[in-house]
Amino acid sequence: MAGDLLERITASRRAAVAEARRRLPLSRLERLAAARPAPRPFAEALSRPGPSGVNCVAEIKRASPSRGPLRPDLDPARLARAYAAGGAAALSVLTEERFFQGSTRDLVAAREATDLPVLRKDFLFCEWQLFESAALGADAVLLIARIVEPPVLAGLVRLAGELGLAALVEVFSPADLEAAAAAGARLIGINNRNLATFAVDPERTLELLPGLRPGQVPLAASGIRTRADVERYLARGVFNFLIGESLVTAADPVRRLRALRGEGDDGPR
Repeated sequence: MAGDLLERITASRRAAVAEARRRLPLSRLERLAAARPAPRPFAEALSRPGPSGVNCVAEIKRASPSRGPLRPDLDPARLARAYAAGGAAALSVLTEERFFQGSTRDLVAAREATDLPVLRKDFLFCEWQLFESAALGADAVLLIARIVEPPVLAGLVRLAGELGLAALVEVFSPADLEAAAAAGARLIGINNRNLATFAVDPERTLELLPGLRPGQVPLAASGIRTRADVERYLARGVFNFLIGESLVTAADPVRRLRALRGEGDDGPR
């Protein structure tokens, strides 16, 4: 993984989107987005602690640039139903194809399988992608502060609201937090993973928490594998968690998710 991995992924996505726009013009996407199903309440699901005191956004993720394939037999609909049975507050679906082996088909299948709100997790940097997300039926989108300039981020947050999409803005640094605040972001995903190197620092969430503005709601992401990890963040007031690899690779995702939420043991690994 030589070089800045985030730059490589973003460059790949920009090339892929440029090609996709030639096949599917924005005008067509706008019509499809207007005909989408009514959005499900993603932001509301994360606005306060759930019955167990924890909200888990459970991720459907086929592969990772750092680990390779995670679950060769992954069935997005089946896994979505398992997450619902385990008490997930929402789903996250990786749709980036080259580095994460994801697909927009995974998002559609996961949303059709449950009543949970669904976050599209990808490297989104333009209006075309937001209209595409709405047309696919996503209820929320991940916007990574590091890959767009602050004015662009503000425009994307605003457009997401107009399209009925909740915007989860991912931050990794104080500068990202400033950009998220200037964009009017309410849901703040603090990523413990440095997307340039894919190294994980569990302290990152705790370091950035004091920089959140009043009214912003934090979500911790990456490196959260055990109930002890969850409790460490709960003690600092974080009750939203995006959890991917530890659930995708679990022998029993339902049991693992319940354990992370404080309702049983971790079960087989």
